[in-house]
Amino acid sequence: MIGFVAKTALRNATRHRLRSALTVLGLVVAFLAFGLLRTVVNAWYAGADAASDARLVTRNAVSLVFPLPLSYRDRIRSVDGVESVAWGNWFGGVYIEESNFFPQFAIGGPYLDMYPEFQIPDDQRLAFERDQRGAIAGRKTAEKYGWQVGDVIPIKGTIFQGDWPFVLRGIYDGRDPGTDESQFFFHWKYLNESIKQRSPTRGDNVGFYVIEVSNPKRVAEISETIDERFQNSIAETLTETEKAFQLGFVAMTEAIVIAIEVVAYVVILIILAVLANTMAMSVRERTSEYATLKALGFSPLTVGSLIMLESIMLCAIGAGLAITLTYPAADGFARAVQDFLPVFQVAEETPYLQAGFAAIVAFIAAITPAIRAGNVTIVEGLRSVA
Repeated sequence: MIGFVAKTALRNATRHRLRSALTVLGLVVAFLAFGLLRTVVNAWYAGADAASDARLVTRNAVSLVFPLPLSYRDRIRSVDGVESVAWGNWFGGVYIEESNFFPQFAIGGPYLDMYPEFQIPDDQRLAFERDQRGAIAGRKTAEKYGWQVGDVIPIKGTIFQGDWPFVLRGIYDGRDPGTDESQFFFHWKYLNESIKQRSPTRGDNVGFYVIEVSNPKRVAEISETIDERFQNSIAETLTETEKAFQLGFVAMTEAIVIAIEVVAYVVILIILAVLANTMAMSVRERTSEYATLKALGFSPLTVGSLIMLESIMLCAIGAGLAITLTYPAADGFARAVQDFLPVFQVAEETPYLQAGFAAIVAFIAAITPAIRAGNVTIVEGLRSVA
């Protein structure tokens, strides 16, 4: 019986080849679009997802735009539970032209030690440490601009005016697929000394502190202690987990992210309507055939199963092709948006979501036609005209 149902359902699915092909095409486009939109949303949260539970970020409580004194470093380090303290500044320079965007940070202290996900060869790390004008770039940025170790990278400052030639001393690779390989680091000391020569009052300030704690379970207590130490000071602090810090940037564009998520699910609803219409048309055309089957002794359940299986076959083909195409499509998309979404990769759960929604769509689209076909009387069915 199972073989008969499967064979008949397959034959029904391919009876109107053009209609079936267009339906499958619609399914492919819909589930592919869903997969890519989900990947865009995941890319938005990539920074937060890659954040460590053992790292805190301290910034000016008013805004990230305002600096903090370097003198806070030792007071933060003395807080119980703090393992190490590094600091940095957002540089925001321009490489050749403004469209060449990549994140640039001046870093100080054990910054690179606190980010083991940035994998740097030992000799390159040593060369970077010895060269005050040295810089380290992520693999993606280096490959995009064709940089090699030893190249001079001229960057024009925007926040910190002037020309800043850096010598590329190292290229880091991400330890994990979710590691951002687009960043560019150089010595905060080089930035600070240059600033003090040009504008002494702006020297010895940092944009943010990165704090490594010994016990991630104490991050709330340590954050509160740090902020209490700088209450009523010239620059009060706001300390939060690295993940919360990253999510703060996401929140600035949260409306866009929500809109993308809504569109992703609307696409599923649209394809559900398309498939439901296809199945309804198919059942209406075959009402007399289902009545004949019932006259031959087939049960309503068997008749309904034919329709349900036909819907599942169409969805399985469409979703299978979409899942297969999602990966190369995402790779092409990643190259196009790598400046804005440096970590753009299909999440592990995305194909499962596509497959799950395909199963739901197949079931919902076929349930009503299957019930109607199962309940049709023999007389009524044989009188029907497709």
